Amino acid sequence: MTYEELQALDLEHIWHPCSQMKDYESFPPIVIDRGEGVWLYDHEGKRYLDAVSSWWVNLFGHANPRISKALAEQAHKLEHVIFANFTHTPAIHLAAKLVELTPKGLEKVFFSDNGSSAIEIALKMSFQYRTQKNQPKKKRFLAFTDAYHGETLGALSVGGVDLYNEVYAPLLLNVVRTQGPDCFRCPFQDSPSTCNAPCIKYVEEKFIQHADTISAAIIEPLIQAAAGMKMFPPIYLKRLRELCDTYDVHLIADEVAVGFGRTGTLFACEQAEVTPDFLCLSKGITGGYLPLSAVLTTNEVYQAFYDDYGTMKAFLHSHSYSGNPLAIRVAQEVLAIFEEDHVMDQLAAKQKLLKELANAAFDNLPYVGEYRQIGLVGAIELVADKLTKEPFPSEERIGYQIYQRALEREILIRPLGNVIYFMPPYVITDEEIKWMIEITKEVLIQFFKERGE
Repeated sequence: MTYEELQALDLEHIWHPCSQMKDYESFPPIVIDRGEGVWLYDHEGKRYLDAVSSWWVNLFGHANPRISKALAEQAHKLEHVIFANFTHTPAIHLAAKLVELTPKGLEKVFFSDNGSSAIEIALKMSFQYRTQKNQPKKKRFLAFTDAYHGETLGALSVGGVDLYNEVYAPLLLNVVRTQGPDCFRCPFQDSPSTCNAPCIKYVEEKFIQHADTISAAIIEPLIQAAAGMKMFPPIYLKRLRELCDTYDVHLIADEVAVGFGRTGTLFACEQAEVTPDFLCLSKGITGGYLPLSAVLTTNEVYQAFYDDYGTMKAFLHSHSYSGNPLAIRVAQEVLAIFEEDHVMDQLAAKQKLLKELANAAFDNLPYVGEYRQIGLVGAIELVADKLTKEPFPSEERIGYQIYQRALEREILIRPLGNVIYFMPPYVITDEEIKWMIEITKEVLIQFFKERGE
């Protein structure tokens, strides 16, 4: 379909994130008509393997019959109800199930409608807790370089990716920024399999200087996703928890992207055997169907907001669609699939296959600095120099060019800068994993051959 034909569909009225780019007219949005399993089909019937789970949300495939049925049944029963002094059965059951499944000690569940909202809620809860516990100086947050936590102002404030933050800098909170873990370019020349997280010293230095003013530290456990799937070992998270305890700082675990099995365990915090003070969940919680988020916290935090005497200690944060029955019923079904189909057991073999095939395919390519993987998340770091790990200049948009070529080969591998990654739905078959790796390798080889590399 030509750009003119797309305009006839009134597509020009949609403000896409990329619609101001110079190549938009020559590479307009693909109009998707339907989905099935790991595949997306456009209006002409061409298919694309959704290797990124449509921005990390889809778990059990597009148009999943079981989830769709649960959604339809709920829509005929109750579509929405005010979530203040009212509740409903799906919310009661889902909250109880989340408490059962998440790390021990998280007892209270606060529902909202997207990942950024979950981050805002956790930040606000931590801040208000300190106020109501007579700790008014503790009103800042410790955040990491290369972090990404969403695109509302509070979430941007604790994020550390200039691409999203820089233009809004005058509006953002004054956070304490510390160096995050960087295992690919480790300043200590260590490796994730053997290290004891010496880089945690950067956090302790900040705590020594600012702990009396820091309310909470926020981190993406095990994978800094938007930064290019930067991965780090559980020991780092464990040592961060210990420092937070020592310096009386809340730990906020942002598992919006990595929760619900992405890292090989249901929740990434499990691998470090830690319980955060706040656990933020979204994305996969509804299997890619509807917006929903949940913030889990402790009874100790909850009690700071509880009051019988009307002094307004309550946490007054509510969105119109908080606790939406449709989204929550879908989330119930997602968790039922995990349990009844023994999903985590099935994923182990797929993770092993992906790692074996990807290592064999990419490790020896001269422009691949590293293939790394946690769970069913794999990342190819493209470099201009394999020895020095020098990255390609961002203005060359290497990853984006490869993404465009991959679409021609029927695979959706939207890049993160110079990083090509895989985060497919869990229903991907062994044959589809093999095909995904083969096509990606062919695209990379052809692209760099044409560049003369």
